[in-house]
Amino acid sequence: MARDLTEDERALAEDMLARARAAQAQIEDWSQAELDRLSQSIAWYAGNEKTFTRLAEQGVDESGIGDRKGRPAKRLKIQMVLRDVLRMPSTGIVEVDEVKGLVKYAKPVGVIASLIPMTNPAMTPPVTGVSSANARNAVIFSPHPRTAQTTWEMTEIMRTACRAAGAPEDLFQAVRQPSIPLTQHLMKICDLTLATGGKPMVHAAYSSGKPAYGVGAGNSSIVIDETADIDIAAQNTRISKTSDFGSGCSADGNIIIQRSIYDQMVAALVAEGGYLCSAEEKALLEKAMWDDKGNRTFPTIACRPQQTAGVAGFSIPEDRKFLMVENQGQIGPEHKFCKEKLTTLMALYHFETFDDALTTVRQIYETGGKGHSCGIYSHNDENIDHLARLAPVSRMMVRQPQSKANAGAWTNGMPMTSSLGCGVWGGNITNENVTMKHMMNYTWVSRPIAEDRPSEEELFGEFYGQEVA
Repeated sequence: MARDLTEDERALAEDMLARARAAQAQIEDWSQAELDRLSQSIAWYAGNEKTFTRLAEQGVDESGIGDRKGRPAKRLKIQMVLRDVLRMPSTGIVEVDEVKGLVKYAKPVGVIASLIPMTNPAMTPPVTGVSSANARNAVIFSPHPRTAQTTWEMTEIMRTACRAAGAPEDLFQAVRQPSIPLTQHLMKICDLTLATGGKPMVHAAYSSGKPAYGVGAGNSSIVIDETADIDIAAQNTRISKTSDFGSGCSADGNIIIQRSIYDQMVAALVAEGGYLCSAEEKALLEKAMWDDKGNRTFPTIACRPQQTAGVAGFSIPEDRKFLMVENQGQIGPEHKFCKEKLTTLMALYHFETFDDALTTVRQIYETGGKGHSCGIYSHNDENIDHLARLAPVSRMMVRQPQSKANAGAWTNGMPMTSSLGCGVWGGNITNENVTMKHMMNYTWVSRPIAEDRPSEEELFGEFYGQEVA
């Protein structure tokens, strides 16, 4: 049963808010150069290889999920965020449209409550911090209980970075002993919530009575047609599926392959380290990965495929990197493998015509993951266009490893983020990658311009002058 907020927790939250507001006031008049320098300090202190590697590995150890060897590479995301922030003005006049007579001024939103998932306790704070500080905000981080120590230590490093840049350290604070009542109270008293995490967390953020940016559930699905480069598609699919042992909501989960290249593609996936499960092994996996209520079981989340198979009751070779199950025609609420897997396992489908592929995509997203993302390996622009028009997703990656691309990459133009908005499809207010621009208020200044009034004939077109009953 949920408990009430204690008086000690209430006092703690109010004290943290007061300190955050005082810190924010101290950088209210900082110049763009000073803010950029602050962001650079945060990114360096938190994202240098030695520091980030230690905390990334600690986050895996603390939570018990994820890839200890691979997660330190996520420090590059901090660099990408810094790149984007340094190219975007965040104070004073940030946009001028002389034709429309408009000038836009950027201002801070205030104090942000940032909810940190256990999948990225080291990365999410600095990714948020680099942007929020540049926008002259303060942040209170509320970590997941399983990874509270990692988030606390990263926040302490970010506070050191503030001091190095001559900024108040209370621009960043973290809850040392998180609880649901305390997190809910912080969301109620802060000015904005960034909720990066599971559905209950996002729902709580939207119910707080304050503005919130949430994320939707993922169920990344990839279409591979007969024009694809099979080896590249297989390599990228492996990269996406195995990144941090499939813990990310963008990890390739459903692979929809044209029938004419299906056998070749499966063989290429096997060459990349895939293990194609038998029907019997698939049944064992389903029983092990979901409980009687349809919830994912913790021992099989974001782990090596050998662990998932072991929990299910069979073994696979040590050199295998991910599991595959054939799932043709098995789509809908009663079919588990068409849903988000959150581990090193993917479901395989095949199609004859591209219309068949579109039908499969539509059915999968009706089951789960609507609004998040999809991808395609194709050199047929017509197919790419058809998928983009039909797929109920906010972002679609073309010939790229989904979990390495849709939140931003060095090789595409997506804004770098750790929070992927899923729009109204996913119950979110935005379809965009949540970045610094979402952490600012804007004042629009409008000056008079020459009258911009089309004639009625132009406005109403062929209907102008028709008799109306």
